[in-house]
Amino acid sequence: MDLKLARTELSAKPKKVSLSAVEKSVEQDGQSIIYFDKENSHKDLVELVEHFESKSNSVYLREVRFGLSEGDYMYEVHIL
Repeated sequence: MDLKLARTELSAKPKKVSLSAVEKSVEQDGQSIIYFDKENSHKDLVELVEHFESKSNSVYLREVRFGLSEGDYMYEVHIL
């Protein structure tokens, strides 16, 4: 599964990251906070949460709004 990381500029395209890369990051640090782009489907993010919960990790997913428009948001995922 590939997920898109949050953009650093509004005109930029989001970069992709694989599930295995996220797993490596969590294994190295013991925890991870990752921001995902709004182009990701909510279903894929729920699958990510379920994947890490099945490995006995605590996962917190929330939607972060950074503007007044309905389209100004990203997803924040905390994995412990």
